[in-house]
Amino acid sequence: MKTAKQRTRDTRYTSYLHPRWWPTWIGVAAMWLGAQLPLKLQWWLGKRIGDLAYRFAGRRKQITDVNIRLCFPELSETEKHELVKASFRANGIGVMEIGLAWFRNPTSFMPITQVHGLEHVNAALASGKGILLLGGHYSTLDLGGALVTEYIEADVMQRDHNNPLMNAVMTRARERRYGVALDSRNLRGLLKQLKNNRIVWYATDQDYGRKGIVFAPFFGVPAGSITATSRIADRSGCAVVPFSHFRREHSPGYDIYFHPPLENFPSGDDMSDATLVNKTIENEIRKHPDQYLWMHRRFKTRPSRQDPNLYSKDAN
Repeated sequence: MKTAKQRTRDTRYTSYLHPRWWPTWIGVAAMWLGAQLPLKLQWWLGKRIGDLAYRFAGRRKQITDVNIRLCFPELSETEKHELVKASFRANGIGVMEIGLAWFRNPTSFMPITQVHGLEHVNAALASGKGILLLGGHYSTLDLGGALVTEYIEADVMQRDHNNPLMNAVMTRARERRYGVALDSRNLRGLLKQLKNNRIVWYATDQDYGRKGIVFAPFFGVPAGSITATSRIADRSGCAVVPFSHFRREHSPGYDIYFHPPLENFPSGDDMSDATLVNKTIENEIRKHPDQYLWMHRRFKTRPSRQDPNLYSKDAN
């Protein structure tokens, strides 16, 4: 029998008919049903999901609070508290939007979507070296990605889901929008797509451990930052184009931003390159700080192994 790890990339639904997969199928069905609701109702439900998580997900709340205190020291105590709560609500909406991305046609959201800077993508493609889309883990992650593919042809790098059935649903949904959904460890596949002048969505803004990193500032805090972005750009000659996507609540809709390619990148200096990448993502986060995934332990890996754990309860 295949292990869960071996089965991860099995996207055939017929492989998941055994009763042990039925709870996951029920969850998928609930996501599909939720995706059929009107958008405003989904946003309302998403906020309620966020409120419940804020109340009961104590560990994630603590991580979010630590991150916001580290990254926004200029805020008052009340402002920090409100940003933590707003972040949970924004990510609750993001949970509902996963269903929209996986089970609805994004074309229906085109009338309420605005794209900024698409000319930067078109100009970068003219070089024939491909584009690395430098994204981030915003709460609009899946829906934003689906909307992007209405304007450009792109592939995506993803971390496979631990649940093989959920991974099959996610991968099939993404490959209906993107050309290829590459495993995040498939560097060879990524370079092949860039060589074919493809656009590949790529995110670097999480803590991946000590391997292949430098400690570059992120909101002024030393953060373990991968150097792979520089290596990929150096080997392929691709353009690195920052982009982001956010929810627009005052007049319900979405904004997608593309920016000019990073200049002098790679520079040959890993620290300088990682600092530029982090600052670029930081600038996007500041547009809508509540719509970022602050629940992740971004500063888990510290410069010295003797440095205290920033997320331990004793540190707060």
